[in-house]
Amino acid sequence: MTTGDTHDIHARRAVEAVWRDESARIVAALTRHTGDFAWAEDLAQEALVEALASWPASGIPHNPGAWLMSVAKRRAIDGWRRRERLAQREPMFVTEALAVEAVDSVPEDADPDRIDDDVLRLVFVACHPVLPAQARLALTLRTVAGLTTEQIARALLMTVPTVQQRIVRAKRQLATEGVAFEVPDRAERPARLASVLQVIYLLFTEGYSAADGEGLVRPDVAREAVRLGRQLAALMPRESEIWSLIALMEFQSSRFAARVDPEGLPVTLEDQDRRRWDRSAITRGREAMRRADAASRGVGYYGLQAAIAECHAVAPGFAATDWARILRLYDALESLAPSAVVRLNRAVALSMTEGPESALAVVDGLEPELSGFRPYSAVRAELLERMGRTDAATAAFLEAAGLPGNDAEAELLRRRAARLVPLADPSIE
Repeated sequence: MTTGDTHDIHARRAVEAVWRDESARIVAALTRHTGDFAWAEDLAQEALVEALASWPASGIPHNPGAWLMSVAKRRAIDGWRRRERLAQREPMFVTEALAVEAVDSVPEDADPDRIDDDVLRLVFVACHPVLPAQARLALTLRTVAGLTTEQIARALLMTVPTVQQRIVRAKRQLATEGVAFEVPDRAERPARLASVLQVIYLLFTEGYSAADGEGLVRPDVAREAVRLGRQLAALMPRESEIWSLIALMEFQSSRFAARVDPEGLPVTLEDQDRRRWDRSAITRGREAMRRADAASRGVGYYGLQAAIAECHAVAPGFAATDWARILRLYDALESLAPSAVVRLNRAVALSMTEGPESALAVVDGLEPELSGFRPYSAVRAELLERMGRTDAATAAFLEAAGLPGNDAEAELLRRRAARLVPLADPSIE
């Protein structure tokens, strides 16, 4: 590999990393400036292309996000010049000061319905009811999480062409309907709440277990999801599912320090050093659950998941976990929101209460729906290993490692397969 090739690869990785971290804020700011969501994303993409072309030669700028924003704004000005509207729009591009106010510094006369958060506005725009449910998810994951269409397809169990078509149609529909870049008023928020909660949690999930790439976790993305959840709670403090989602994210984020080993490889829940779990996050999660219970007229989708996460958070060890309660909670979750993924997770709890044989029968029945889904193959491999079916477990671990997902998970799965090889039947190739 030549020096030029090395620079190209380094620059491309830098561009990808900046896009993952900054795309939501860039697209949101451009949408506010231009008033056109679809054009804002196009401008951001054009800046991305320019970065790929220039950074290998000029080097990565000191502030890559600001560089991309500057290029995108110049492209917008060029567009307005062509449309002969620059004079009306140019004043909107004054330099903005970013201010982060502590909760206790909010003035007494502050409007409780006002949230100065471009990213949250962007989430509400992308989750507008004029769009079909799957289109809302795909568009938000693209613009807010910065995921590729391939990553979105895996997250939503869809094909890449389908994701691409839905994103294009969604942007066109928002433009046709003239959807404003704003947090909707109180009367309109409930219609968008379910979608907003779903995309915030999918954003958190990308931070908790990255869809692909070299690393397993992206704590900055997870923290952004928690921040958005708390901003949403400030807007709608009596919505129990918002507080339940916050609780779920806090419980899961408490494990970040213990989720990877010194090599950056995943550490299973069973093997994690629970002394490294963030007890303050667990406390915040339990407080959020208290707020959810106080506002609740019944436990919802995120409330059930938060209760499952709390069982893990408070257990002194893996074996001491209340697996029977977790199984009952998954039964309730499956009744409320049945899906193959919920049944897969329930099978794990079933294996801890009734043994791996019962769970494997359930997992094998999910193959038509979850074929090609790495967690499915990984769970199946673990069950086979626990049953002593070494050859089948080895093959299943290797199959899981070869499926789409992040590199750290794949390496761990390959190592687990390698550890089983000395135990395998030597007559089987």
